[in-house]
Amino acid sequence: MGRWFARGRGPDDAVADDRWLVVGLGNPGRQYANTRHNVGAEAVRTLADRLGLRLSSHRKLGGQAVDARPGGARATLMVPATYMNRSGDAVGRALSFYKLGLDRLIVCHDDLDLPVGVVRLKRGGGDGGHKGLGDIRRTVGANTLRVRIGIGRPHGPQDPGEYVLKPVARAERDDLDRALATAGEAVLDLIADGLEAAQNRGVGKGRAPPCRR
Repeated sequence: MGRWFARGRGPDDAVADDRWLVVGLGNPGRQYANTRHNVGAEAVRTLADRLGLRLSSHRKLGGQAVDARPGGARATLMVPATYMNRSGDAVGRALSFYKLGLDRLIVCHDDLDLPVGVVRLKRGGGDGGHKGLGDIRRTVGANTLRVRIGIGRPHGPQDPGEYVLKPVARAERDDLDRALATAGEAVLDLIADGLEAAQNRGVGKGRAPPCRR
C-alpha cells in the first residue's frame, strides 16, 4: 500500500479533533447503486476497499462508516444513509459527533459540469444545482473541500435530474472506474498535503482519463 497504512475498525466513540471526515454522496437502496448520482459514494467505498476496509452501519453517524489511518492520519470514511437531498442531516450529525469544523470535511460527489472520468478538487463554491451539496451548504456551510467526479451532461433534451438517476452507461464504466480510483488518491493527497499540493500533483487538473464518448 506504499506510504498509506490503514487500520480499520468501527468509528470511535471518542472525540478526536485531528480527525478527517470523508463523505461520499449518493442515494441509499439497490435501485440507485449504479447510477451517476452515486459516484461519490462509490469513490469512498473504492477507497475503503483499497485500504482493506469495509464500511458498516453506524447509527450515531446516520450512515455507513469505517475508521482508517491513512499515512498515520485519522479519518472516518462515510456514506450517508439519507437520500441525497437530506445529505446535510447526516453530515451535520457526524461533524457534531466528532466536534469537527468544516476544515476537516472532504465531500466526494458527482459533477455534471466535468466530462466523464475527470476529477477535480476545490474548496467551497456554488452547488451548481446539486441537491446533496445544496443541503450540506444549508445545514453546515459551504466552505468544504470537494472531490468532484465528472459524469458529463446529457445529450439532447434529457432532463439533468433524470440523467443523474440513470445507470452508468457501459461505455462510460471504465473511465468512471479509473476516476473513482483517482478520487481516492485525491482524498489521500488532501489529507496528507492539503489542497494546493494535491492540485499541483495533477489531480485537480483532470489527471483521470478524458471522456471517450
